[in-house]
Amino acid sequence: MQSTFDQFVAEQDARNTIQLNVRKYCLMLCDALLHNFKHRNNHSSSDYKFYIEEGGRKYHKIVMETGSGSKSVHAFVDKKTGEVYKSASWDKPAKGVRYNLLSIESREECLARADWAGGYLYLR
Repeated sequence: MQSTFDQFVAEQDARNTIQLNVRKYCLMLCDALLHNFKHRNNHSSSDYKFYIEEGGRKYHKIVMETGSGSKSVHAFVDKKTGEVYKSASWDKPAKGVRYNLLSIESREECLARADWAGGYLYLR
């Protein structure tokens, strides 16, 4: 059975919506990490910042940057599935999905447990 152009458009629209939602939830994670940093360290928001950096075709990188400009990858998020991974290096996620931002229950747990130092990303 061949798909029609209308089906193709609908499927593409659904994929785009998923990718936009993943990015939105990544921004929410960045906000939660910054909030945790401020709460834990009583510093101003200019000391540390968390933001999304494109990690290639497959992943968003959640990057932590200090006031002195030092950067490290906090986590990787799969652009298509919303799966969150701890970072193994600057270019590579660790094995094993930690959370899924597209799942309401998993996303809420991730945002509630998010800490700037990354302890919530260790497998338990």
